[in-house]
Amino acid sequence: MQTASRFIKTVLVAALTLLGASLHAGESKETNSIADAIQAAGQQHRPVLIDFHAVWCYSCYYMASHVLNGPAWDAVEHKAIVVEADADSPDGQAWLKKLKVSFLPSYVVLDEHGNELGRIAAEQPREKFYPQINAIIANGRSLDTLKAKAASGSVDAVAGVLGAYKARDEGEEGLQWFASLSAPVRDAAGKNPRVALALGQLGLAKAQAANDDEAVIASAQRVLAGPIGCERPYVLDALLDASKRLGAAQRTALLAPQRQPLDHYLNAQVLTAKPTCVDQRSAVLASANLDAALGDHAAEAGVLDRAIKLARQGLGDDVTRDRNLADNLRVYLARAKRTDELDVFQRKLIAAYPDDYVYSYRYGRSLLEAGKPEAALPYLAQAATKAYGANRLAVATQQVKALKALHRTAEATKVADAAVADSGPWFPKQTDALKAELKS
Repeated sequence: MQTASRFIKTVLVAALTLLGASLHAGESKETNSIADAIQAAGQQHRPVLIDFHAVWCYSCYYMASHVLNGPAWDAVEHKAIVVEADADSPDGQAWLKKLKVSFLPSYVVLDEHGNELGRIAAEQPREKFYPQINAIIANGRSLDTLKAKAASGSVDAVAGVLGAYKARDEGEEGLQWFASLSAPVRDAAGKNPRVALALGQLGLAKAQAANDDEAVIASAQRVLAGPIGCERPYVLDALLDASKRLGAAQRTALLAPQRQPLDHYLNAQVLTAKPTCVDQRSAVLASANLDAALGDHAAEAGVLDRAIKLARQGLGDDVTRDRNLADNLRVYLARAKRTDELDVFQRKLIAAYPDDYVYSYRYGRSLLEAGKPEAALPYLAQAATKAYGANRLAVATQQVKALKALHRTAEATKVADAAVADSGPWFPKQTDALKAELKS
């Protein structure tokens, strides 16, 4: 899940016409915005499936190449109007906020009136994705309808509503809704494993929103003790982060019990020929971070080396064979501090994907962070010609930083002015960051 896919709350951000968006349904009128798709849905009495993605989203790479294709995807496109929403665009950003999407990729289904019917967050294997998306499209139940069924005593509906709140990262709201149910309904639902797990996850989300480390630790431990499935690394990340300020001995005692279940998760569900949990990167990094926190640096290096070896075997000599795996390899090399190998590999990625800004931007930024502004500038300039929306401003910020380091202030000002004129009106936070960098 990217920060899909892990949590990505801090990076949710095509021109006003939704750059990069397209309507896939073959029978439908062409459109380039979600609003157009909803209008077409009203005319055709079909649901809309919004595919929220971004060029930097490694989980989106997985879905595009491994899941959103073939006859099963063709069937979805005939049932629903499918529209892509670029998270780096103004229109995509607006809909992310409106629908409270906090993960990439996310797949949100709306009815012909624009009411949400359901959503799927993060990457999924085909075996999980299609039963879920087809059920959402077929059932056609809005959240209000599901709430009514829950209030009448349907435990399945209670679990569904709590899952919807969890998918929106609305911990407090979800818990308040559950508390509003009658005592008999709550008592019956609370005995259901799905409901119990969802309540634990909502409690964790509430604690994280409140920046309450003590509550995060308690909630994360409860959730990790249950059948958490493919979300184990994300919850463990929360536990690792919240426990940073504990004393060494106390933190070790807290984290050590997580080693065995995480090892089992890695070996049985992730690093296998047919993984049931497909966010390999989050699992590997969570494992390395847990080892580091426990002071086991040999194990930390071992899991990274294992992941690097498997990624190279999967790619062979072709970095375009599996973009998700290639991007994972880039991150594993960086996390393992294998700098020379990373340098070579990043240049391979730039050559393999010349039409994307993302790899030249990342490489330029890494050179700048290594104290090489002169070497960074050509890569950042290359990225600037391809970047758009929020990332146009992010690239410009790094260009300004590099130019200022070289005392080329006049050029830095021109770069900043051009980026603000191009994308600034739609992304005030990124614009402010760019201007602050220029003035610093």
